[in-house]
Amino acid sequence: MRMQESIQTTGSRESLIDVTNLTKTFDDITAVSEIAFSLKKGEIFGFLGPNGAGKTTTINMLTGLSRPDAGMITIAGQDCVKYPKKAQHLIGIVPDESNLYPELSGFDNLCFCAALYGMRKQERQERARELLEKFGLKDAAHRKFGGYSRGMKRKLTIAAGIIHHPQILFLDEPTTGIDVASARQIRQLISDLNSGGTTIFLTTHYIEEAERLCGRIAFIVQGRIARIDTIENLMQQTQGRHVVQFAISDNTAGLCKNIIAEFQDLQCRPVAGGVRVESSRPIRVGPLVRLLEDEGAEVSEARKIRPTLEDVFVQITGIEAGMMKQEKEKMKMGGES
Repeated sequence: MRMQESIQTTGSRESLIDVTNLTKTFDDITAVSEIAFSLKKGEIFGFLGPNGAGKTTTINMLTGLSRPDAGMITIAGQDCVKYPKKAQHLIGIVPDESNLYPELSGFDNLCFCAALYGMRKQERQERARELLEKFGLKDAAHRKFGGYSRGMKRKLTIAAGIIHHPQILFLDEPTTGIDVASARQIRQLISDLNSGGTTIFLTTHYIEEAERLCGRIAFIVQGRIARIDTIENLMQQTQGRHVVQFAISDNTAGLCKNIIAEFQDLQCRPVAGGVRVESSRPIRVGPLVRLLEDEGAEVSEARKIRPTLEDVFVQITGIEAGMMKQEKEKMKMGGES
């Protein structure tokens, strides 16, 4: 896979964060290698990549939790490599694993976090009540955090991250491992926060989530940025592409190889429950169904679909987006007691 280096202009008037040639190594492993990007005031910036790509390492450097080995980080004009605490009051952090206290109530957790930012007692109590109401947690305010559901925990963790009205919110995998309804609520909360003026740096395994929320996206693979662009520009890569997905009840092993050998103008890759065929020309479904059935596959559906950002991600990185979701879910399940 050949990385496409993206040239970024840093130090622009609109930039709230500028990153230049940022590098971090652990022993003989390079976690992040000379990445560069800028974050504009008021945007939702997506940072996408598989597990181990360098997403969390990047967030840790940007938020002062880890020192880079090389490169520059400027936040609101402050040199945050030389002075890592200089911009702390501007930043809110929501890690992928909650850092709140299970023995404290939701209300007490929020008040404690507010106290860490120097907020006075009356102010932090009012802010805690406001956020509990806003996030739909008012009825659970005085229950212990350890008894909350996963979705409730994620919402309270986000509330703790914005207790001090930060200009910039770093969200690391905010919807991983929670139910669909809670994930939908959190996406709406993210959108509402951004509409209120909060600039958001979002890492996620879920391509469709990034497509729905973000204005610009960076794809990071093996510590390097493969591409940075707007959703609109990224989606232009799918123009003129034709896609048909076949639902197959039998084993799909080897089917793509046979399709490509028979129809050399087609691209094919396995997907959950079938195969996905792409071409720059209209795809004739009939001959493909006959080939699949001749190979012993039972085709239950052939559906033309609109190319998505997931297709762009696969084209640029060579990584199946579905694999990203599966490996993250496996990690979460592995952490269950």
